[in-house]
Amino acid sequence: MDNKTRDQKRIQKLRNEIARLRDAYHTENAPNVTDDVYESLSRELKELLKKHPEINKLNDLNAGENRVAGRPLDKFVKVKHSIRMLSLNDVFSVEELREWGERIKKLAGNRAPSLDFFCEVKFDGLAVSLIYEDGKFIRGATRGDGFIGEDITENLKTIHSIPLVLTPPPAKGEVGRGSLPKFLEVRGEAVMSKKTLTRLNLVNEKEGKMLFANTRNAAAGSLRQLDPKLSAERKLDFFAYDIAEVSGGINMSKHSDKHKYLKDLGFQVDTNDALCKNLDEVLSFIRKFEKIRSDFPYGTDGVVISVDDLKWQEVLGVVGKAPRYMAAFKYPAERATTIVKNIKVNVGRTGVLTPLAIFEPTLVAGSRVSKATLHNFDQIERLDLKIGDTVVIEKAGDVIPKVVEVLIRMRTGKEKKFKIPEVCPACGGNVEKKITTPKPLLNKEGRKIRISSPPFEGGVPEGRGGISVAYYCINQKCSAKNERYLEHFVSVFEIYELGPKILRRFKDEGLITDAADIFTLTKEDIAPLERFGEKSAENIINEIENKKRISFARFLWALGVLHIGEETARDLACHFGTLEKLINSARGVLAEIDDIENIGPAVSKSVRDFFNDKNNLNFIKKLQENGVVVEKTEKRKAGKFAGLNFVLTGTLSTMSREIAKERILALGGKIVGSVSKNTSYVVVGEDPGSKLKNAEKLGVKVLDEKNFLNMLG
Repeated sequence: MDNKTRDQKRIQKLRNEIARLRDAYHTENAPNVTDDVYESLSRELKELLKKHPEINKLNDLNAGENRVAGRPLDKFVKVKHSIRMLSLNDVFSVEELREWGERIKKLAGNRAPSLDFFCEVKFDGLAVSLIYEDGKFIRGATRGDGFIGEDITENLKTIHSIPLVLTPPPAKGEVGRGSLPKFLEVRGEAVMSKKTLTRLNLVNEKEGKMLFANTRNAAAGSLRQLDPKLSAERKLDFFAYDIAEVSGGINMSKHSDKHKYLKDLGFQVDTNDALCKNLDEVLSFIRKFEKIRSDFPYGTDGVVISVDDLKWQEVLGVVGKAPRYMAAFKYPAERATTIVKNIKVNVGRTGVLTPLAIFEPTLVAGSRVSKATLHNFDQIERLDLKIGDTVVIEKAGDVIPKVVEVLIRMRTGKEKKFKIPEVCPACGGNVEKKITTPKPLLNKEGRKIRISSPPFEGGVPEGRGGISVAYYCINQKCSAKNERYLEHFVSVFEIYELGPKILRRFKDEGLITDAADIFTLTKEDIAPLERFGEKSAENIINEIENKKRISFARFLWALGVLHIGEETARDLACHFGTLEKLINSARGVLAEIDDIENIGPAVSKSVRDFFNDKNNLNFIKKLQENGVVVEKTEKRKAGKFAGLNFVLTGTLSTMSREIAKERILALGGKIVGSVSKNTSYVVVGEDPGSKLKNAEKLGVKVLDEKNFLNMLG
């Protein structure tokens, strides 16, 4: 199949799926996917049509990409819009915004002066049209498909910010001069505030009703009620953004004039709006609003930019469903769609095999990504993922995104099933399937169940204790496994001079065979190597010397024991105090480790297995002989932070993150890696990540650095 034929089939698939999603969203009030996914599919269709103009020329107004929203529902009276309710072309980056600006200049030619732009917040609600005659509200309708909407007048009357009778504008006002228009059609957005949505969902949850995913769905669902009393209970708001038609001697020359006039008539308009002289000022507006967007009381999904001069709006005109003189700048989406080209298998430091989905570079959350984690092979089966599938990828603060959904309807029949490798893809060694439960299993009373030997014969209910299945390369000499382990080791020891390439070079040169050899390196070993030299060698050796002393918790983490991450290593270190006590316990008949809180059977078994292996004990002995000193850990005392869980995000100016963690632990607090309802505080430094947003969503208390220092005392 040639590329053109393949693209034609893809275009048809996209059109069918977009049309189905549009109807589900706008007509049935039952969205199947997020806005990000819908926009990603629409964006791909747009790019393909741009690539094949000969296909695009065959389009007519019935083509899905030229339609707006969905068909009216039969339960409401259909209303024909005298002036079509248009949609907007989206731009997703600074580059695309500037391209839009260049197109406008080109279309306007030399006739146009320097064009001003009017910027306003793009509310995420339901677009509606309001008709007024002699100052009285006569009729209100939804957008529908842009040509025909639904009459929801009675429901709109319940919104207090929609005036039923207009206020005469000031006699000395810039527009109107004290008189009301004979006829007026106002366009705007019916919205629900975030607080109202939270209250509504709490009530719905108690009553066992459907929860609304966002403020837009809630607003749409509230206005599509046959009983206006139900709409009134939802307490919606309305923001006017345009005048489609006006008569009665009312003249306006600017889009900004419309906003002033709407405000004079008693409508609520966006108070953040601004007139910008050029695109640089537009970008400043976009960045400024982005900083306050999370605290904004209403759901938003971007900024609307309009050419302010109405004369030039008319000259630029409309193409398809969207005006050329307007654009919607969309903030980076956390979800996008793409096609899986391949599934690659990586080998981790413990030998675990992790599948990665490989796809064409795709824009998500503001950056282009070409791979997404699939976590494990069970995930591939759960998703029913095949090579060639169209998938939804999500990036919510992670460096590597994840695949969250397969769009089954987009399949062509040529997708290929992925096979779990029978041998290690790196070394060709044997692969072993392991069933583990790192977290403790609890009985009905919440007490820990002791299980002596996982895997768990007799069947442990799935989901209890976080049971997981993974495949491991069991070849101790696997090159990929050893490389990942070396990288992990120096990262935990914080030997930043030794990156992956340098470690690989030292190994290839025969300078190191394992991590313990790092502490025997000398300047004379490194300096003669090509691209190094005296100074570089000296820096490396000095850093290695400075990092020979390490806390018990970090040493345990650096050893790379299966299932032992930073938090579990800290729990073990605090319980045992010294490495010797942990080793003695692990090698004992009744391991004390089984009784430690938060330690599950898989962790317990892994620790026992590790410290009963002579090779591992010899490795620890070699580290100590080469100068590594493992510090004793004082058992935690009950302090003022006892029972409190802390999450750290961003960079602190007065101390490193490690010191901040130590201060919290010293006062009896606990450090956790992610934000949940059980988190007590999120400590925020400069350039915080997604953890801050998660804290705000969950209502977790946030501490800036000043308040954190005050708490430390």
